[in-house]
Amino acid sequence: MCKLSVSDSVKKASGDLWADGKAPSDGLPTEDPPFTLAELKAAIPEHCFERSTLTALKYTIIDLFVVAALYQSTKFYDHPALPEFAAYFLWPAYWWWQGAFGTGLWVIAHECGHRAYSDSIVFGDVIGLILHSCLLVPYHPWRISHSKHHASTNDVDRDEVFVPYFESEYEGADPNPADHVPGPVAVAIRLSQITKMLVFGWPTYLISHVTGRRYERRTSHFEPSSPLFTIRDRFDVIVSDIALVAVLAGLTYLAQLNGLMWLTKIYIIPYLFVNMWLVLYTDLQHTDVRLPHYRGAGWKWMKGALCTIDRNYGIYNAIHHHIGDTHVCHHIFSKMPHYHAQEATEAIKPILGKFYLTDNKAPGLRGVAHALWESTCNCRFVDDEGEVLWWHRAYKTDKKVN
Repeated sequence: MCKLSVSDSVKKASGDLWADGKAPSDGLPTEDPPFTLAELKAAIPEHCFERSTLTALKYTIIDLFVVAALYQSTKFYDHPALPEFAAYFLWPAYWWWQGAFGTGLWVIAHECGHRAYSDSIVFGDVIGLILHSCLLVPYHPWRISHSKHHASTNDVDRDEVFVPYFESEYEGADPNPADHVPGPVAVAIRLSQITKMLVFGWPTYLISHVTGRRYERRTSHFEPSSPLFTIRDRFDVIVSDIALVAVLAGLTYLAQLNGLMWLTKIYIIPYLFVNMWLVLYTDLQHTDVRLPHYRGAGWKWMKGALCTIDRNYGIYNAIHHHIGDTHVCHHIFSKMPHYHAQEATEAIKPILGKFYLTDNKAPGLRGVAHALWESTCNCRFVDDEGEVLWWHRAYKTDKKVN
């Protein structure tokens, strides 16, 4: 056992931001909001709550067209008329943009899960099941767990995603080893942590519910008997599993027909980029030193719903149907279609006032990278006790670690 002490010089070298378990000066207020859900709804034009199946289909078809066009373009990447080095630029560009527009389809399926796609729940579920299954997502299981997330956002006892670690869960291990090693080594550790989350975070969450609510037995989005689901949910879980088996069978056939390398270049790598975007959005929507978590009586639905942050993703705002820059409004009115979310956000911002958090970083990917780095450095754990919880970056200076 040794005493772990974070010196002032380390803190200074790390920049001004150092999460210490206390509310930052620009943090989200934790008192009860002075407005009601009805008052927020009244401020929004009524048409923002109207769902149009045709409009939703328009966005779906546009995304599908771009995805198909990008696929067709790959047939020319290795054309003999092109310089040999061209493929080394064209394929990475395809992987990035196919992943980006694939994420747009993921968001549309997410909207189906919220019953915001169409007045017909059945039609929305069919679209959502097809789109999510093609992206290897169990549509109904995720829809069910995600609805629980919206019902208990930032409640450390009941939320279903990105629940923070508690101090005791480290069991004496160093929660932030990168703070105690030389600069290049620290950067390597941080990058490995970020890479691990972006590459493996989504499938691990689906398989074992990592970072989700702590259940007393095995929890998986693929098992009908999982504690995530009730008996009445089991049929939907089975339907989703069958759809996934069908997609996996189709991918296996394509690999046998065209080769595993072809499938990797056309589907698997873009799929990994879709997963990256999904984890990136979800993490940055609810993980920030300015966002509190609650426990027990400290939590109320409105306070939890406001525990998210709108960020500017540049051109990806439009590509991803504004899932990142209108997320506060989405958590308050999750059945609202994405194509009305910008207008609704502007309508409620004056009422939300200091209860509305927006990104304080540069717009676009540069600011997103900055926010991700900042949260990785600072958002390590919260206290084991208390009703209002703020992030810690490190143990107190008198904490002994192994």
